[in-house]
Amino acid sequence: MSLMTVLFMGGLMISSVGFSVWCFRHLTKERWQMMAVIPLRKREDGCWDGLNLTYYGLFNGIAFTGAAALAFILLASVRVSPAMAIAILAILIAICAPASSIVARWVEGKKHTLTVGGAAFVGIVLAPWLIVAAELLRQRAGLAAEVSAWPVLAALAITYAFGEGLGRLACISFGCCYGRPLSSLPPRWQVWLDRLSFRFRGHTRKIAYASGLAHQPVLPVQAITNLLYLAASFAGTGLFLSGRYYLACVVPLAVTQLWRIGSEFLRADYRGNATFSAYQRMSVISLLYMAMLPLLLPVIPVDPPSLTDGLHALLSLPVLLLLQGLFIFAFVYTGCSSVTGSVVAFNVKSDRI
Repeated sequence: MSLMTVLFMGGLMISSVGFSVWCFRHLTKERWQMMAVIPLRKREDGCWDGLNLTYYGLFNGIAFTGAAALAFILLASVRVSPAMAIAILAILIAICAPASSIVARWVEGKKHTLTVGGAAFVGIVLAPWLIVAAELLRQRAGLAAEVSAWPVLAALAITYAFGEGLGRLACISFGCCYGRPLSSLPPRWQVWLDRLSFRFRGHTRKIAYASGLAHQPVLPVQAITNLLYLAASFAGTGLFLSGRYYLACVVPLAVTQLWRIGSEFLRADYRGNATFSAYQRMSVISLLYMAMLPLLLPVIPVDPPSLTDGLHALLSLPVLLLLQGLFIFAFVYTGCSSVTGSVVAFNVKSDRI
């Protein structure tokens, strides 16, 4: 492993894990749900109805942008052009973003809820064939094939694990995707887990209005998911940079989908009426699908990646502008709260006139 690879991996681990640990300590506090308010309509009493902009959107924007940046680095390192990378990511986002709402509405019957698990399932199913279709279009246009499907799939699997891992910080800030209360566990487990538990403050958190568990110690499922998914993405990145693309794809997907199956039993939020939820069934299907995929997409030897090329591609102006646009999209799409409201009043500070 080269010095550049060691520095890259070390920087990625230290920055993401350090940021996550800081968030574990602070985001359950009440002040870390609402970020800003935009006044919309004036009321008869002189106050304004406001639109809440949440830290949920901010942290989702960070997760989206960080994952996309990692995707550009990995894809460029295996000589996928920026245009091809942008096209693949744009199509996946265009499909998976609405899927997060559509699947949640189908499973949970709620119009104003998003599900990463449902969006991930759609992306896992579609991504291989999107890559194959892109290569076929290039061949029909008389262009040379850019890369085998497996390095691209590996890059997408790694960035999915990385992005969802960071995205769980958004769940902490909004108080969603929460774990079971410690009171539901055996006494010995309660004592052992008490110091690690989360206690969410604020009546507008989902854990408060949906389950009445505000201020109660609950299992830190979001933190466990965050660290486990980040670890899976680090392992996948190491395998990817050593040229072991198939394993780099399988490891993050296996870890994330197996944990989704298991973690559903540790959660207290509504996941549908079935004992074995629809999201768990999606994960089982995803695992079987990925196990069968090598029969349809053969694993062929591919040249090792060039991390230098990947880092250079990230610093290009079009990619940086795209990342900024992606952050804004993610923040607006997920950060404008439709389940909370606010009343805003303005006044003049007469002692400062």
